[in-house]
Amino acid sequence: MEIAKLAGVFFAVLIAFAASLSPAVAQAGGAQHQILIESGLIEGTALQSGVEAYLGIPYAAAPVHELRWREPVPPASWDGLRPADTFAPQCIQPLRNSNANQYSGAETISEDCLYLNVWTLAKRKNAPVVVFIHGGAFFVGSGSTGIYEGEGVASQGAVFVNFNYRLGPLGFLALPELSAESSDGSSGNYGLLDQIAALRWVQRNIEKFGGDPGNVTIVGQSAGSMSVLALQASPLAKGLFHRAVGMSGAMIGGPIRIPSLQKAEQDGTKLMAVWKAQDLAQLRAMPADRLVVPRVPGGPTTGPAIDGRVLSAPIPELFVRKMHSDVPLILGFTRDEALGGMGAVSGLADYREKAKAQFGSKAERLLLLYPAHTDAEAITQARAADRDGTVAVSMMNWASLQSTYGSAPIYSYEFARPHSYAEGVKFSDLEPATAGAYHTSEVPFWLGTLEAFNRFRQTRNWSDADREMSQAMVRALVEFARTGMPVLPKMAWPKLTQSRPRLVEFSDSVVQKPWPELKKLDFFKDLYSNFAEGSVQGN
Repeated sequence: MEIAKLAGVFFAVLIAFAASLSPAVAQAGGAQHQILIESGLIEGTALQSGVEAYLGIPYAAAPVHELRWREPVPPASWDGLRPADTFAPQCIQPLRNSNANQYSGAETISEDCLYLNVWTLAKRKNAPVVVFIHGGAFFVGSGSTGIYEGEGVASQGAVFVNFNYRLGPLGFLALPELSAESSDGSSGNYGLLDQIAALRWVQRNIEKFGGDPGNVTIVGQSAGSMSVLALQASPLAKGLFHRAVGMSGAMIGGPIRIPSLQKAEQDGTKLMAVWKAQDLAQLRAMPADRLVVPRVPGGPTTGPAIDGRVLSAPIPELFVRKMHSDVPLILGFTRDEALGGMGAVSGLADYREKAKAQFGSKAERLLLLYPAHTDAEAITQARAADRDGTVAVSMMNWASLQSTYGSAPIYSYEFARPHSYAEGVKFSDLEPATAGAYHTSEVPFWLGTLEAFNRFRQTRNWSDADREMSQAMVRALVEFARTGMPVLPKMAWPKLTQSRPRLVEFSDSVVQKPWPELKKLDFFKDLYSNFAEGSVQGN
């Protein structure tokens, strides 16, 4: 069994899912609205729903030239009126290929990318604020992705914010030379510092949009969820948010771990050799697109690190020392998280072969916990094992840390509702029936963005039941942002406790059920127990 290899496969799947999503196009209603924020006057657009959209607002200066690989600084002010009706470029990342699911044409990328977007109802005051952090394995993604729009959440009474943050080497490169020039001896985590800068911008400006800076909920999916965990653990983010939602991503107690600064610097030094750069001056002068390095399993990577500043210690230690933000949580995952590795078995023989290849001497135990006697059973059990061993075990570890070292409540969910595909449409070259409730499939339901999938071509035939489910989930999210307690139409959402770990399942209906069998999660906890936080690359 190779844990690092497992982590690499899992993140390759996350990148593939993120690359399948489409950029958004604002649906304008025509009227213009102006707001004076700290940097100057901006003009947004009133959408047909009555929601106002303010797009492409700078929350930090362009991280270029001497600001490359430095902490973000506030943007310059401007005179006159600045239009806020168009999304800003995405941060530097690999472009999606034209065969990708939901491809919608060329996408603009730039190193000048630290912008955010705000959606709000007109004349709101003291509304709860929802800040969404996109996923993409800290390598791809943006706030302009269609399913991350905020109109659906804003229409239910919250102010919605999303943003870009630096990705890949530009966002997370650690080097001894960078640490040496830093006043605190750290490097890397520039992308997390961007996220903190965006949250500070919210604190200073969101009242102008009708939001309450004392009632901010951060929400993230995949790498965005990992970011939410990092922000909850980081003393630098204390006081910047008051509730949190993590969807399908944590970097504790599973195959994905956050490396030490020393390990991150070693990977950075290897990348510096790939770029053939002699010093930081050469690196800072290099065109940004040359710094995008394809990820190779087992090769040097970039991502969050225990840098001594944003993360002053491993995340579990920060919880134990009660340095974390003790805030109400919603934590969850999808039924069919991954479609690679164990999640991609074709039948019974393939299931057994992949189990032996991935888990070695532990394979027999795994096959006993997830027994299969037919090809159909093998596919179902392999997916369950893949979900439990990658996402579910990490999310339960997050919940356990909060319940042990905090007092704020935890709510949990599993999303098990497949999308309603249009005839002839495939998902990542898979038939829709095979895709199931895939990684990221819950996001458009939570954010009320189902129709983003049909903006450029018809890929989903959403039913009235799909729309009703989404509406219930959006309202639950907004109520959680408002009060710290999610509310569902026909049932109470139980708190997750260690003595009675229950969750809400969103499938054909909404039901309560126990967490996946804990003895199965214990298998994976034991499997990963020899890998201390900070020892395995997690990005």
